[in-house]
Amino acid sequence: MDKNVDSGVPEFDPKSFGTEHSIVRLGTGSVGGKAVGLQQIQNEILPRFDAAKFEGVTVGLPRAVVIATEVFTEFMDRNHLWKTVEGDLPDSEIAERFQRAELSERLRDQLRAVLAVLRNPLAIRPSSYLEDAHQRAFAGIFTSKMIPNTETSDEGRYHRLSGALKLAWASTFFGGAVVSRRAAGLAIDAEKMAVVMQEVTGESHDGRFYPTFSALARSYNHYPVPGNSREDGVVSLALGLGKSISDGDHVWSYCPHRPLAPPPYKSTGDLLNYTQTSFWAVNVGDPPPPDPVRETACLLRLGLADAEADRTLTFLASTYDPASDQLRSGIGDRGPRALTFAPLLESRSIPFTPLMEHLLELSCNVLNGEAEIEIAANLDPDRALPMEVALLQIRPMLTPGERSPVEEVDLDGPEIVVASDNCLGHGSRDDLVDVVYLRPQNFDRGQTRMMASELEAVNRGLVEEGRHGIFIGLGRWGTTDDRFGVPVKWGQISAARVIVEATMPDTPTNLSHGTHFFHRLLSNQVLYMSVEDEGQGRIDWEWLDAQEAIWESRNVRHVRVESPLDVRIDCANRRGLIRRLPAD
Repeated sequence: MDKNVDSGVPEFDPKSFGTEHSIVRLGTGSVGGKAVGLQQIQNEILPRFDAAKFEGVTVGLPRAVVIATEVFTEFMDRNHLWKTVEGDLPDSEIAERFQRAELSERLRDQLRAVLAVLRNPLAIRPSSYLEDAHQRAFAGIFTSKMIPNTETSDEGRYHRLSGALKLAWASTFFGGAVVSRRAAGLAIDAEKMAVVMQEVTGESHDGRFYPTFSALARSYNHYPVPGNSREDGVVSLALGLGKSISDGDHVWSYCPHRPLAPPPYKSTGDLLNYTQTSFWAVNVGDPPPPDPVRETACLLRLGLADAEADRTLTFLASTYDPASDQLRSGIGDRGPRALTFAPLLESRSIPFTPLMEHLLELSCNVLNGEAEIEIAANLDPDRALPMEVALLQIRPMLTPGERSPVEEVDLDGPEIVVASDNCLGHGSRDDLVDVVYLRPQNFDRGQTRMMASELEAVNRGLVEEGRHGIFIGLGRWGTTDDRFGVPVKWGQISAARVIVEATMPDTPTNLSHGTHFFHRLLSNQVLYMSVEDEGQGRIDWEWLDAQEAIWESRNVRHVRVESPLDVRIDCANRRGLIRRLPAD
């Protein structure tokens, strides 16, 4: 039996919701992996939280309502949508057809009853059983949406909510999700989607609503910088909504055992360039025009000056002093701001890092293994404390098993196609003959979106043939900033089982900590290699260009070699290689 069906999430009752229960459900069936995590927070994490150790800090679970999977099935059947999703329609057309579909009268009444209780902005998130499963990664494949929930009329609030719900359901059948299911050997109807409606944690500032900061903490770190161990874990911090972290934007990451260790940047200039310079907030000012299809329709992307005006930057930023070419903790002086979170991490009176360690320890005990958690926090603008912390998610992590030894001497030799001393993952593969790569001699930063479309076409062909491959790119895979690489989403490269990033001179060399991309790499056991522009690694572009192409354009080339390539990554020393083997 699906463990999510028996999760024990109680039915919605407006009288007890928020007092006896922080998470309730509408309908029957599975509540999905995300909702199970919320239930674990309520029933197993928070009762064990030792509040006495953290004076001035409160930790809680924002109220949430889960729409269970049988409601989704009834919606699909009622509106005859199964035939719609069998075709090869673009995402926009699928979304529009779902928007035109009708909710049952019972569900409409239930949603209105929920809105009578929930008055803050809401996050509408798909809760897929597949999304947070150990062995398959679908995090970020589906579409979430935040809504202001501030319309002047109750009917306006209802229509905004119902549109976001339908978008979440529709994303079950968007191209990226369908391709990813096929790549995992799953049928198009393998997913039955639950949806979580949860209050957003934050405060209102002149028409924008957001938490002071968000954090993603992991008990095990697959991206340790020198001096840190994998077992020490990692915490990623971002001003505002956690979307900056999940999108893989530039955020601040540190080891909780060494919170004051020097950051992994070559210079102060690099730090200023590659730390967070914008943040996300919910638009709670003048209602934005209705756009039920666009994920960010109700969001604002703002700059650090906006946060400083809102008094949310005080405990998060440092100030650059050009005269000394140094950063000074805090914003007491004039100068460019950098989101280093130094005032928060250096303070002896704000117990943030001990709090993260305590919550991770509790989570690992509950999950009986490594864990990652997401939080949002509000700080008092003058004294930091009291600090209000919302625990938003808990999920298990995969960790390395046996080593596949790679020594430094192994990285050299004429048979080496790719050599790297900066890798993620563990293990080996000897079954891959397809290599998809960007042509470095033709790489044009102005054409990266076209490259993403071409990669998607190649990926679709591999998925349809049941093949997996090696994807080699320039800059950052999956970036949201076109300057730093190709802005692909996972569904556009889901056939990849080995990913190589060849960094460019002006792109950051530290690997991305974006939640969704990281979670999919890890859960799909994708082997990851970074070849730094001035590092010891290398790529044999000449050999790749000499192989016969299955398909090629000016930007992208797909080759299929005669014999499988040998791929190995050693998790102990982060070395990895791809090499061609002698012919039999």
